[in-house]
Amino acid sequence: MIEQITEQQFSEFYDAVIIGAGNGGLVAAATLALKGAKVLLLERHNLPGGFASSFVRGRFEFETSLHELADYGPSTNKGGIRALFEDKFNLDSEFIEVPEAFRLILTDPNEGIDVVMPFGIEEFLEAIEKEVPGSKDSVKKFFDLGRDITNATAYLGATRGNPDQSVLLKEHSNFLKTTAYTVDDVQNALNIPEKARKILNAYWVYLGLPTSRVNCTIFTVMTYVYMLRKAYIPKNRSHDFTTALDAKIREFGGKIEYNTKVEKILVENGKVIGVETSNGDKIKTNHVVCNASPTLTYNKLIYPKSEVPEIAYKEINARSHAVSTFVVYMGLDASTEELGLKDYSYFIYKNMDTDELYESLNELKTPKVQATICLNSAIPDCSPPGTCILSITTAFLPGVWDNVKPEDYFKIKNKIAEELIDNFEKATGTSIKDHIEEIEIATPQTCARFTGTYNGIVYGYEPDPWDSFIPRLMSMNDEKHIEGLEFCGGFGKRCHGYSSSLKDGETAALLTLQDLIKKGELKNE
Repeated sequence: MIEQITEQQFSEFYDAVIIGAGNGGLVAAATLALKGAKVLLLERHNLPGGFASSFVRGRFEFETSLHELADYGPSTNKGGIRALFEDKFNLDSEFIEVPEAFRLILTDPNEGIDVVMPFGIEEFLEAIEKEVPGSKDSVKKFFDLGRDITNATAYLGATRGNPDQSVLLKEHSNFLKTTAYTVDDVQNALNIPEKARKILNAYWVYLGLPTSRVNCTIFTVMTYVYMLRKAYIPKNRSHDFTTALDAKIREFGGKIEYNTKVEKILVENGKVIGVETSNGDKIKTNHVVCNASPTLTYNKLIYPKSEVPEIAYKEINARSHAVSTFVVYMGLDASTEELGLKDYSYFIYKNMDTDELYESLNELKTPKVQATICLNSAIPDCSPPGTCILSITTAFLPGVWDNVKPEDYFKIKNKIAEELIDNFEKATGTSIKDHIEEIEIATPQTCARFTGTYNGIVYGYEPDPWDSFIPRLMSMNDEKHIEGLEFCGGFGKRCHGYSSSLKDGETAALLTLQDLIKKGELKNE
């Protein structure tokens, strides 16, 4: 028998409680607090950010996970994230432009691709035409599609999900034509030459799905926005902007409690009535914004379990959990000039058969893909003079590390790390092993311990065409099974990634505010 909770058992009341201080949770809390809501943010860790953080080893401060931030942009062409940080929050955090789009190296001798690509639509088109003569026009059509889709999604946002069908058909037909298709489907239709596609699709790993499966909408917009507004990173690592968000939440009147784990989201008759922490405190609220995944929330947090409808379980079980990461962080006792590290971002793949590369993530051995950054190439003074920071990232699908025995764990992770370093050295012609001063290796198990995510998953749910950005937005009202509960972050409506998680936090907050105002629980100012 479930014990009824009385009013006297609640210690405090809040307009909204945010669970988790990851990117989405921080923005949700700041947005709600800024609008005058009484907000409480609860975080199980002792610091904000989740994966958006940093850590120190010896003389080096390492970026935990961020490679580059999309949709930030220069001050003359602000993206959504820069507008959110500067215009809405007046955030005290400096961002630096990344020097180039990427260097793509395919290590299979039959591929013969080692190319550095620039940011900028025209610059990228000129560079790809030089590499693949005759490809410029078809690649331009791909970027034109990216522009059209970006404009269409902006229109959908402006209409709050209630667009004029005639406007969609007349002005955004390309968006409608391509929404249900994969990257391969669309690029085949555009007749983009094979070699040009290999270069153009270098960013595939940022979405964690092969181009035969990943939704065209999200990939095309991501690539277009990168080229249009370039990429940026926080000068003082992600911990800088997440602690700045912490400060803003407090400045706006919100409250934050760290080292506080939420054990239960209390639900009665299909409505949120509060939360209960690991300390046994019961906090009354009718609105929860949850930065944890729906999988974790429905299976572990909702109390009593009888309040979870069957359809909620069906929805989360229909989705596929995406990858977690494996990262080798290195502080090197030599400068980038000494080591010959001229570039910031390196995509090093065996080939561009993304189905083959994706399948390699499902084995407990070194994957055929790595995305590596040299932080000093963007921020020269990010480490002491005469040193530099290099981090190699690859990925594994859920469950790959589950059966590793404790006695084998360090041996396996060290072997994979060493092979990743070997692969980087061979691909770039550099020698870094003899210059490693500090090294730290993070596996999916590390991610699970650090953030508490299921299997250490970093990439949320896989964005197949049926479950990508647009389908999630279209079905978000249908998937609201408990009144007063909103989700945000990498498992949310905008799919995964820093920019998506940050904007998803804003969306969840605005939906919560709308509900608060509608019910007369908050004044519309």
